[in-house]
Amino acid sequence: MLRQVEGSKAIADVVAACKPEVICAYPISPQTHIVEGLSQLVKNGELTGCEFLNVESEFSAMSVAIGASATGARTYTATASQGLLYMVEAVYNASGLGLPIVMTVANRAIGGPINIWNDHSDSMSQRDSGWIQLYAESNQEATDLHVQAFRIAEEMSVPVMVCMDGFILTHAFEEIDIPTEAEVSVYLPPFKPRQILDPADPVSIGAMVGPEAFMEVKYMAHERMIESLEHIAKASHDYKKIFNRDSGGLIRPYKMERAETVVIALGSILGTLKDLVDEMQDEGVRIGVLGITSFRPFPSAEIRSALANAQRVIVLEKAFQTGIGGIVTEDVERSIRGLNIECKTLIAGLGGRPITTASLRSYLTSALANQVDQLTFLDLDKEITEKELARERSLR
Repeated sequence: MLRQVEGSKAIADVVAACKPEVICAYPISPQTHIVEGLSQLVKNGELTGCEFLNVESEFSAMSVAIGASATGARTYTATASQGLLYMVEAVYNASGLGLPIVMTVANRAIGGPINIWNDHSDSMSQRDSGWIQLYAESNQEATDLHVQAFRIAEEMSVPVMVCMDGFILTHAFEEIDIPTEAEVSVYLPPFKPRQILDPADPVSIGAMVGPEAFMEVKYMAHERMIESLEHIAKASHDYKKIFNRDSGGLIRPYKMERAETVVIALGSILGTLKDLVDEMQDEGVRIGVLGITSFRPFPSAEIRSALANAQRVIVLEKAFQTGIGGIVTEDVERSIRGLNIECKTLIAGLGGRPITTASLRSYLTSALANQVDQLTFLDLDKEITEKELARERSLR
């Protein structure tokens, strides 16, 4: 149903259409409007058969989600930034137990210094936690990804994070086609958990595993993630057949047919990049865009195939590894190893700094002329940083 609505409200409505049985909620900007919307739907009786629990912390939210999912309930929660860090111990437990929890991460910078605006440092910090991570380009895709996330999580018995850019998407009002409960029911089968805590058939979960079996447990978790690549692609394919639109999947190539230079990115910045590529292609520049939707598991084979004819790759990242450089870049470089492709990293948008078309065009023009470093911070104020670094060095 087409509606002019805030992104967070669209997510609340589509999650409700998926008929979760337990929602655990603790507010933190910029995800608060999502759980507020869900609480209102439960209170009004529009979402029935669902227990909505207000908890005292993000750690409690994930702990409740684990308990609920272990008893066979379709379970949902949401968080952001420091909230995700606060629940980290339980985040690892959820994946280690193979529980199909769906969680929205409204991406927001991690302090310090404290910052409430958007970048990808929160979810990127959990890239090795054993959760599937899907990144939305638009509010429409974020809405669609949540329906697919429940299906993927429950088919694979693996938890899924749907990552959407905080404020840029969560607080933006636009026209969104929100699937109804009847439409969702055609796509999303009833939840049949692989494992369930049942008083009539008691078992233990989360028991200690010693050195004799720990590696095997981790290997199986790895294999489930690799198998998920096929299911993520199929979930997107089946979704298109019912809803008649592309969303989700592993990667999203854009105008790459003759591209010699390809810009790779995740999330909402893809829209800006596509607009810029349209302009540059009209000027005769052979450039394209490759969006990554599935960051974990990482679609290495698909990326390698998509970049087979590229000469230059620029990975635009909204987070980075302090002391090393790009996060996504390392995965991309591993994927294209052996191919004669130059790879550069562009760090942009940290802490919500605007990523303007003018700045991107300036950087890309220099990159096309081979005049950029291996690692570049877009719009970095070098004068102030060098002055402060010099002051610090003088005090040692």
